[in-house]
Amino acid sequence: MFPLDLALLIGKAGSTLVLLLIGTAFGWVLESAGFGDSRRLAGQFYFKDLAVLRVMFTAIVSAMLLIFWATALGWLSYEDVWVNPTYWWPGIVGGLVMGVGFILGGYCPGTSLVSLATFKFDGLFFVLGALVGITVFGETADGIAGFANSGSAGRLTLPELAGVDAGWVALAVVLMALGMFWGANRLKDWSTGEAEPRTRLAVAGPWLLLAAAAGLVLVGQPDWRERWAGLEQAQAQLRERRVQIQPAELAFLMQNPTINLQVLDVRGEADYNLFHLRGAVRLEATGLERLVHSGLPEGAVLVLTGNGEERAMEVWRELQARRVPNVYLLEGGLNAWLARYGDNLQARPGAGADEARWILPVALGERWPAAWPNPHHAARPEFESKVKLTGGGKKSGGCG
Repeated sequence: MFPLDLALLIGKAGSTLVLLLIGTAFGWVLESAGFGDSRRLAGQFYFKDLAVLRVMFTAIVSAMLLIFWATALGWLSYEDVWVNPTYWWPGIVGGLVMGVGFILGGYCPGTSLVSLATFKFDGLFFVLGALVGITVFGETADGIAGFANSGSAGRLTLPELAGVDAGWVALAVVLMALGMFWGANRLKDWSTGEAEPRTRLAVAGPWLLLAAAAGLVLVGQPDWRERWAGLEQAQAQLRERRVQIQPAELAFLMQNPTINLQVLDVRGEADYNLFHLRGAVRLEATGLERLVHSGLPEGAVLVLTGNGEERAMEVWRELQARRVPNVYLLEGGLNAWLARYGDNLQARPGAGADEARWILPVALGERWPAAWPNPHHAARPEFESKVKLTGGGKKSGGCG
């Protein structure tokens, strides 16, 4: 299943060569299409040459349809596709700055390099200006770090934002692109005073795009349960209990300031208010979708806690299907935790495997002493360490 790790498959030198060939081919295509000429690029802002608009939206629509058809057919794991994190305010300001620069200079960063490669003086000065801007940003990055990281929304995509299947978003984007193509052609005909001839591909293309998008609506995207069915390694970890950590290990992690720990409580509101570990976040209140894409600290160690293990296991499976790293379960749940760290608690008769086993007289939440125990004061503090960090789970300084 894609994506593949080129460096792992063919080594660093081989992957560098492949990327160099792709970049060279991309530059050749841009120059062949005339996009190394600032006059043609700037023509879109004066409605005289809208080729850039049409090419960009064709690329966006083609990539979108190929990606979501590949995920629908099980060829691609969409959760493994890198999506730039969304930062609303710096994104808006950066878009305005780049837009003004595009209008004034006639280039975007990629096309300016193509122009430089073909020895155009305006391309040379545009690239020099970009280098100056990069240098100024690098020297002032610490001072504007607060703004640069403001409005963080994590990995945010239109299907997640709208709460609908990707097929419907694909259909809406295709309709929007076709509307822009039609409007661009009308604007060009109006500004030049002559109608552009339509080829057979120009007539058949919109219908092909609509058919591909409509097919995605009918087929739909695989849900997390379908993706989980193919994760044999994760299934083995759960079956062999390699991700269920003992209460003593969690108590140690809670006391370790170098670990970026996030405890997620999967129980209902009543049980959570009665007792929960200090700093634990109630998952139902936060929402799994929102938490996965915008609420998880980068490189955090996640530990799921329930009364028992059943509900926590279900959430763990979904997080694995969503490719969330460093996720563990509290072995035996909070029932086992209170059996170890609770004092003089009375057992609840007839409690189910995933129900609260201990009677707590008042709802103190995390104010119970057991919510923040010192692992060295409990009997038998030794434990089998199972937490193995992937993707960086330790806290770091600076802006990351």
